[in-house]
Amino acid sequence: RRIELDGVGLNVLEQGEGPAVLLLHGFPDSARLWRHQVPPLVESGLRVIVPDLPGYGQSDAPDEVEAYALPTILEQVVGLLEKLGVERAQVVGHDWGAAVAWGLAAFEPQRVERLVAISVGHPAGFPGSIAQRRLSWYMLFFQFEGVAEEALQRDDWRLFREAFASGGDIEQYVSDLSRPGRLTAALNWYRANISAESFAGGDQLSSVPAVQCPTLGIWGTEDPALTEEQMKGSGERVDGQWRYERLEGVGHWIPVEAPDRLSELLVEFLGESTGS
Repeated sequence: RRIELDGVGLNVLEQGEGPAVLLLHGFPDSARLWRHQVPPLVESGLRVIVPDLPGYGQSDAPDEVEAYALPTILEQVVGLLEKLGVERAQVVGHDWGAAVAWGLAAFEPQRVERLVAISVGHPAGFPGSIAQRRLSWYMLFFQFEGVAEEALQRDDWRLFREAFASGGDIEQYVSDLSRPGRLTAALNWYRANISAESFAGGDQLSSVPAVQCPTLGIWGTEDPALTEEQMKGSGERVDGQWRYERLEGVGHWIPVEAPDRLSELLVEFLGESTGS
């Protein structure tokens, strides 16, 4: 489906019937990230809603950096749920999608029944430790508009391929981001939400409140960009039930690196709410 929200068109996949579950991808993905999880969730009796977030997939890519700020994205996600007639949903997010999911649960608690955060912990804990700041070097590099774009695309996207090949969808990423304006749109997610000040501990993310709903955090031991601390520590920012799953030998792109295990965890955790 194509849904217009304040002048931004979102491409949305919707399958199944029953309680709603919203799946949110991150950088540099699209709704395609969840291709292994959608069928099991539908079979378990859920209505699965999977948007291409702004700048990605077949959704629009606004030119303004501010269009990718988390408060703006949250308004669009709430608008999407309203357009679909969903008052309350279970929300699953990976990477930037996890940041959006945390924000939705924190600022719109009446709309989130259960939360699953994959790879990325509660925003108030970022960047946290020196180890996490070291791993997040690329976020500062992405701030240099034009310079980052040129470097990532140079020599048939060599730097980009080396950095993100573990995602398993590297050719799809290159194809998607090669479209006019799409690489800049993807990098604008970082430019709108991360600043040099954030690495000194003075960022607005620290003001994100704790979440109230039952929450499952999932992290892979081979994640090259995120420490276990930033996920495990999220339990301190969950006032509801907190559960943590550590996946051995799995990297950052858990939905494609451990698709069966993730699907099992989602069906089990989300099914606790539906009674299925």
